[in-house]
Amino acid sequence: MSGQMAALTAMRLMLSVLSLAAVTLAAAPLRFSSGENRTHLIELFSSEGCSSCPPAEEWLGGLREAPGLWRDFVPVAFHVGYWDHLGWRDRFATREFTERQYAYSSHWGSDSVYTPCLVLDGAEWRGSFGQPAPPSSPGRAGILSVEYADDGICRVRFAPAGDWEVHTVLLGGGISSAVRSGENGGRTLRHEFVALVLKAARLDKGTAELSLPKPTGLNVVRYALAVWVTRRGEPTPIQAVGGWLN
Repeated sequence: MSGQMAALTAMRLMLSVLSLAAVTLAAAPLRFSSGENRTHLIELFSSEGCSSCPPAEEWLGGLREAPGLWRDFVPVAFHVGYWDHLGWRDRFATREFTERQYAYSSHWGSDSVYTPCLVLDGAEWRGSFGQPAPPSSPGRAGILSVEYADDGICRVRFAPAGDWEVHTVLLGGGISSAVRSGENGGRTLRHEFVALVLKAARLDKGTAELSLPKPTGLNVVRYALAVWVTRRGEPTPIQAVGGWLN
């Protein structure tokens, strides 16, 4: 009996050690860091209510297989809500994302917005569908480092020193939407790099901490993180970084 008890105790101890190791591994934050060269930020403004957007979304989704992903460029799809009146409400669109496109339009000296609209490093990028994503730019842009923990806390560090603002986006991929009405009624749309949560903060001595918890109920297959820095009050990205979260 004592031998059985000793074996049972040893088994319980082993399970406890394995459980503790699993918790430790799960709690370790994921870390991403850019190089010195400038990594491009590619933004797509899109809508599930726009019949012209699926080809652009397909092109952006294809960048998942591109060898330069996260190293040379970081892709983000912002869904806007100004087509919701056509009969289909885009569940990924937010007022914040729509206002972001309007802010870009104003910066470009335009009084209108449209979808699909591609933006490369803060500049309108027309005629780019079907083209390969650009390689990273030469020249030293600075090193942007990010830690993302399981609880959604995102810690950012950027050098050199300056009056910087950091922008962090939680992305979702592998998402399907069965559109029942509007211009894309009857189609199943597939999304990659869709912006789910956007947070911004001023860097204090080159660092910032933000909270980006993963939302529920969206049937996201894979998550990723996109982060970039700008001069405070300006839209042009200086450096970007990103990576898969699962």
